[in-house]
Amino acid sequence: MNQNLTGSFSFSLPTKIVFGPGCLPQLIDELNAFGGKRPIIITDRGVAAAGILDRLTRLLDGADIPYAVYDGVEANPKDVNVEAGAAVARQFGADCIIAAGGGSPIDCAKSVGVLLAHNATEIKKYEGKTAATEPLPLLITIPTTSGTGSELTFSSVITDTKNKYKMTVKSPFTAAKVAICDPELTLSVPPAVTAATGMDALTHAIEAYTATCSEPIADAAALYAIELIYGSLAAAVEHGDDLDVRSAMLMGSMLAGIAFSHSDVASVHCVAESLGGIYDLPHGTCNAIFLPHVMEYSMPYCQQKYARVAKAMGFSFESDEEGARLAVSAVQQLAKDVQLPLFSQLKGVSPAEFDLLADMSVKNISTESNPRPMNKQDYLNVLQKAWEAR
Repeated sequence: MNQNLTGSFSFSLPTKIVFGPGCLPQLIDELNAFGGKRPIIITDRGVAAAGILDRLTRLLDGADIPYAVYDGVEANPKDVNVEAGAAVARQFGADCIIAAGGGSPIDCAKSVGVLLAHNATEIKKYEGKTAATEPLPLLITIPTTSGTGSELTFSSVITDTKNKYKMTVKSPFTAAKVAICDPELTLSVPPAVTAATGMDALTHAIEAYTATCSEPIADAAALYAIELIYGSLAAAVEHGDDLDVRSAMLMGSMLAGIAFSHSDVASVHCVAESLGGIYDLPHGTCNAIFLPHVMEYSMPYCQQKYARVAKAMGFSFESDEEGARLAVSAVQQLAKDVQLPLFSQLKGVSPAEFDLLADMSVKNISTESNPRPMNKQDYLNVLQKAWEAR
């Protein structure tokens, strides 16, 4: 099997990880250690409703640390959310950022940091991999879902509301200084959100491992992430109060984030981001729908790697072809087991938009990382096959 050991690569993980049930109070120690004195908390109303924002503010109050709150982040965070959050931070005179929530608040917070670092007001100017060139203010991330891995990645995905597509703001400077990963904060996540975010993390791991730009350290993180997520997601959905499976899911999500930030995602994400840009649909649900279909399309080009995915999932088989097919059927069955919808069941989606979706997907920069090349017609075929799936 190709072990991917002959190419050159670099690996950097600038984020300090604090992990463990009950570790949230270490936030104060980390603020003090890095000199954060006036944080803005970037979050959403769901985190506030779950009582997590109150837990954060009690810690800050107890340490006599003044703070401001911006809780207007939407699902699939928008450029207007980023710009509003930056305005609140400036008005308060924030010298650091605490991001609390799922991928949406954390991605928003990273881009708020970009605007503060560059003394700018429009995030659109920082789209891409080279535009953000200044170190961000101290950023501490606190994930409350097990999905995006954004607490450890170098990028944020923000919806351009004018052009209705998801843009990426990516730079080593956007990585958090500290990620405080407390599995207890994920205990209140509802089953449907647990399912969608968990499938998002599984997609990160599988796409990172099979991307054309994968490398050995990312591969190792991806394979362990697949083992943890596949083995724990159904239990986390059914028994959300089980701290063991919640801990496994959060660790799996983190490892998947490490993997794809040092490799890439691929065509599953290209379609999911197109759907999110046009219809504002849940990102993890879109990934879950298209993961088996893109895997099936890509199989002739990475049969050995898909077989290794099946092995990480715990399957035994006689040939790489058998293993690869087991991996495809396993992800499709898992999405059904955790009761995620079919493509045809998504609200508002119409085949009339397939041409636009395919066009947006093929233009996504991560298309080039898919193990099997995809053109617009290939995307159209995958969209149609997913639409017809039952």
